[in-house]
Amino acid sequence: MSRATAIAYAVALPISLLLLVFLPAGDIGWVPGWIFVAALVIGFAASGLALAKVNPVIFRARSRFQPGTERWDLPLVAVILTAMVSTVPVASFDAGRAHWSHVPPWLVAIGYAALLGGIAVTAWAQAVNPFFEPGVRIQSERHQRVIDSGPYGFVRHPGYSAAVAMFLGISLALASWWGLVPAAIASVLLAVRTAWEDRLLHDRLPGYREYAGRVRARLVPGIW
Repeated sequence: MSRATAIAYAVALPISLLLLVFLPAGDIGWVPGWIFVAALVIGFAASGLALAKVNPVIFRARSRFQPGTERWDLPLVAVILTAMVSTVPVASFDAGRAHWSHVPPWLVAIGYAALLGGIAVTAWAQAVNPFFEPGVRIQSERHQRVIDSGPYGFVRHPGYSAAVAMFLGISLALASWWGLVPAAIASVLLAVRTAWEDRLLHDRLPGYREYAGRVRARLVPGIW
């Protein structure tokens, strides 16, 4: 990523987040919105700094979809990201303007735990897995191998497990039941992506079948 592109991302992403939170809420002084923004900024900044020390190559791997990405993956990711991003304005409109939902404080706290825990697990998975890319493909040119350390010792797709936690955590952290609708859509589609990617890895990544025999859970230990 060029310096200009990095600066553009650094400016555009925070502004986009503020717009997604406060435009639907209709109030720039909405305190729960600022708490949410602060939690996201602190969580992702901490994970970024940690990754910069332990696995800086991951930033290059995550910078774009690489050639060879499965054809079905790009449209699927586009819908997942749209549903995920939609969670923020839907929840903000509900909790900040319409006041349709009444989410108890203890569930809001669970939402923040899921959100920040998801960020932490994602960073952990990226720290131990140099093949953690945005697209689904077999990275033959990088001599991809099975990773079974860290969170990969508990589930085969910890990044996706963490993403589901974040999807649901966003809505609960913003104290909205309605935000769970796009979050649930994103989660279901991510489960579909998990199944398709798992099938690809079984067929084409050496050693993956043996790994799957040891670690049976794809997303949730003991369930699926």
